[in-house]
Amino acid sequence: MAEALAAPFDRPDAQFNDLPGWTWVGSYGGTYLQSDLLQGFEHAFFTRQWQGREPEQLAAYLSAGITVHRPRQIHSASVLAASLASGEPWPEADGLVSETGGQSLWVCGADCTPVLLADPTTGRVAACHAGWRGVAAGILPAAVALLEAAGSKRGDLLVALGPAVGGPAYQVERSVSLQVAAALRPGLDDSTAALAELIRSGGLLGDPDPDRDRLDIRAASVAQLGHAGVSPDRIAVCPLCTVSTPHLFHSWRRDRIKAVQWSAIVAQG
Repeated sequence: MAEALAAPFDRPDAQFNDLPGWTWVGSYGGTYLQSDLLQGFEHAFFTRQWQGREPEQLAAYLSAGITVHRPRQIHSASVLAASLASGEPWPEADGLVSETGGQSLWVCGADCTPVLLADPTTGRVAACHAGWRGVAAGILPAAVALLEAAGSKRGDLLVALGPAVGGPAYQVERSVSLQVAAALRPGLDDSTAALAELIRSGGLLGDPDPDRDRLDIRAASVAQLGHAGVSPDRIAVCPLCTVSTPHLFHSWRRDRIKAVQWSAIVAQG
């Protein structure tokens, strides 16, 4: 049903179509983005082109016979087993971890980072909705810990961070930066050192307002994953910013409209 496309949009732009390490996939229903790092797993970062279609409909574009699992997202660090999110009412959480093959795990967002994790050895996967609150609360280390508890080795994990608000477009209060910085290495009781590490990671950028910062939540996430035992060379970061690509993605920060795009990954048997 799906095949790689060289120019997935009516008005192709090489800036968006030529993304090293990422591939646009076309189907009869539209196009979606995949990370080459996760090529062994069925997965997708959908665009606003799919607006109005829920995971139950989108799942057919990934694989046949899969079950759909999705949380009701609340900007938390709660990560659940997929079987606990298999029907309405969807449980409150922001991450899911698979238990068996054929489970598709779904998260949505409109600026927050969709994070897909996969273990090529066990076939297990996880999906997280990682906004600044989730990262500050430790959602990614929580997902890694659950995968490890199920038999994965941290060094085997592959992680793809999808389209999200880019650092230059994400102005936050200094209090937000401090919370994210503190979450990179829990136990480091030194806010100055924590902020310095966030700067070194590329997660903290300057802002003309001395009381505010520009936060690159994906760079901060990579740093946090590194401290959780995932090597940077096993992490793929999509370069697309949801705020600056309105023809591709919904953005709450840009439009103030409640509209999202979905991301998903399918566990192997």
